[in-house]
Amino acid sequence: MDKVELGKTGVFSSVLALGSDVLGSKIDRARTFELLDYFADRGGTLIDTANFYSSWIPGNKGGESETVIGEWMKERGNRNQLLISSKLGFDYPDSQGGLTAKEIEQECDKSLRRLQTDHLDIYYAHRDDFATPMEETMAAFDRLVKAGKVRVLGASNMSVWRIAEANAVAAANHWNGYQVVQQWYTYVRPRHGADFGPQYFISEDLKAFAKFHGITLFAYSVLLRGAYTRPERQLPAQFPGVDSEERIKALKSVAEELDASPNQVVIAWMRQSSPAVYPVIAGSITAQLEENIGSLSLKLSDEHMNRLSTAGNPVILKAWVQPL
Repeated sequence: MDKVELGKTGVFSSVLALGSDVLGSKIDRARTFELLDYFADRGGTLIDTANFYSSWIPGNKGGESETVIGEWMKERGNRNQLLISSKLGFDYPDSQGGLTAKEIEQECDKSLRRLQTDHLDIYYAHRDDFATPMEETMAAFDRLVKAGKVRVLGASNMSVWRIAEANAVAAANHWNGYQVVQQWYTYVRPRHGADFGPQYFISEDLKAFAKFHGITLFAYSVLLRGAYTRPERQLPAQFPGVDSEERIKALKSVAEELDASPNQVVIAWMRQSSPAVYPVIAGSITAQLEENIGSLSLKLSDEHMNRLSTAGNPVILKAWVQPL
């Protein structure tokens, strides 16, 4: 599997990350080990988790995902071949959430214990915290990097201006800033003004900002829980409309021409875009991972990329003016 540099850090990860929000809970330990083995055996190196996964499932308290990943790495003895990303910011039992210095330091140590490792390769601020001074947050993150507990800092579910502010504060104090950003992204485009709650969708502004500053973009929920390929699955409420209909027509047309699945074309389109957006894939069975990983052999032509990228765009008629 190809690799991508995380920002300008000299740290490289696989171009696909494996999401783990329900590993060790909704997906049991045995199946979790099977999925992790499948991903790692095919060159995947980046496993994405968070401290509060999966506290929303009845009977869970958070930390289930990190715990099972730690058990798997210990049993396989493969920690040095992998990159682990985790996150903090949302509240869950025994954690008030937020990005105070105390919370950052405590939650990092808890994640390290559950993962049975001495460092995180990426540590994300999982959401913004307007109640805590930016200087306090970025200083705390920087201390973790300098202590060797974290290699790369990331931001998730934050607005572009807040990411820019955080990195400006970090630069002014010679601290480490955010080198990676992870938000929601997919091929269809959300309606204007769509509400994503505490989540953020990758905007054109963020893509331009990331490209200019050399920040690496990752995305979750890229396949919309099967909505591209399963007729019984509807698009999330933020996406239905004429624009989505036109883009899905283009997606299915390209997929048919290439004898690929629409899911594979979505992943290929994201990776070949500029800037590239690298998917966090997931699955409950290995066949789903096989489909996702199979997209890496798919090469979209310039015509395919143009057709996909412009689908749904309004037609602009240029007026002809007779030269004087």
